[in-house]
Amino acid sequence: MTESQEWTTVIQPKDKLWSVDFKELWGYRDLYTLFIKRNIITQYKQTILGTMWFVIQPILTVLMYMVVFGGIAGIATDGIPQPLFYLAGTCMWQYFSDCLSKTSNTFVTNSGLFGKVYFPRLIVPVANVTSNLLRFGIQLGLFVVVYIVYSIIGCPASMNWYALLFPVLVLMMAGLSLGFGILISSMTTKYRDLQILFTFILQLWMYATPIVYPLSLVKGKTAAGIDLYTVMHLNPVTPVLETFKYGVLGAGEFIGWGWLAYSFVFMVILLIFGVVIFNKTQKSFMDTV
Repeated sequence: MTESQEWTTVIQPKDKLWSVDFKELWGYRDLYTLFIKRNIITQYKQTILGTMWFVIQPILTVLMYMVVFGGIAGIATDGIPQPLFYLAGTCMWQYFSDCLSKTSNTFVTNSGLFGKVYFPRLIVPVANVTSNLLRFGIQLGLFVVVYIVYSIIGCPASMNWYALLFPVLVLMMAGLSLGFGILISSMTTKYRDLQILFTFILQLWMYATPIVYPLSLVKGKTAAGIDLYTVMHLNPVTPVLETFKYGVLGAGEFIGWGWLAYSFVFMVILLIFGVVIFNKTQKSFMDTV
């Protein structure tokens, strides 16, 4: 007599480049949770200060900005106290850059694990983006403390109803970093020097985003006949960051719903394109990594 067998897991090649099995991802939710814990625990394991670095890093960064850009360069901050202005931009950008840096190394960093056991590879970059929310939350708490202190002493900053868009803005930051990250990670499996180039581009990207200076500073200015104000709006991170600063600080002017929609559409298209390239790369990355 033959016994009937019922398979609980079926592994088969994906016929379509755009193929995200959300049911399979949900089935591996325990592994997703373990990756999040791993990222949080191992980041500052065997360090003296531990998670205190989440607070120390933005403080030191803001102090450096105050000395270099606020003191030496004399760049205005739209009437907002420098620590508050720089901290608002630093918190959002740090979350984006950290997520982008980690997800861009997905295949290279986890090649040993990917080569031994099967699980949906997309879980790893998604877990990276999620685990960084802890660090972002701690740094955001620091911003709230500084904001309260300046409010008590009569800070000119004033929160408005655009601050209610905060959850959407964080979601857009996470989506942009995930999209760019999985796209870059797919390309760097074969061409490692692209990782070096990306590190350099990320540094330049920060200065092309209004973090240490207000967007109004470049209004009406041109370079080689190009309107810098418009070009900076094309940076998908700029509308998100400017909306956050305007909502919580009331500085500058609202960048507009059109530009926010542009960033959102850019994020959606980027995620779709990133997943397509990611799915294509994961089929043969062990041969090139």
